Amino acid sequence: MMIETEDTPNPATLKFLPGRDVTGGRPPVDFAEAGVVAGRSALADALFSMTDVKRVFLGSDFVSVTKDDGADWDALRPQILVALTDFFKSGKPVLAENIAAPEADIFPEDSEVVARVKELLDTRVRPAVASDGGDIVFRGYREGVVYLSMQGACSGCPSSRATLRHGVENMLRHYIPEVTAVEPVEE
Repeated sequence: MMIETEDTPNPATLKFLPGRDVTGGRPPVDFAEAGVVAGRSALADALFSMTDVKRVFLGSDFVSVTKDDGADWDALRPQILVALTDFFKSGKPVLAENIAAPEADIFPEDSEVVARVKELLDTRVRPAVASDGGDIVFRGYREGVVYLSMQGACSGCPSSRATLRHGVENMLRHYIPEVTAVEPVEE
């Protein structure tokens, strides 16, 4: 099995491309720390067993791994590649069946605006963010403010705030006049 790697805008995160489906058609899953895995993903458990792995993001066809600040990619990358190869050859499911996406915070009267926000995120923003090894997730809408969380390589990336403020916020405000601001939600 040949697994490619790509750098991301976040120097602490690498994107691993196994050349196959990762999440089985389910939404991406972000494991911000080892303690949140708890049987939700055997693959994330395997990666977190390495002391220098800080975060694991499972995208549709990629895995982003964030390392501790003091860790060296030259030493960690081969370990991750072996773990990924072994896992995918095992045939085990990547995600447990009981993982549910968190509910977004929405008032019923905002459903039309929320639908337009989600459509723009899904068609214009998420593909670009996924190409960098991450995801952007809608978390809520209140009184003109859209709440989003950055995941994977985008979480903690030095340019993620600029992406939200200058890219996503400007686009949403342009196409959806009801949107007045975008705020990050830390997970």
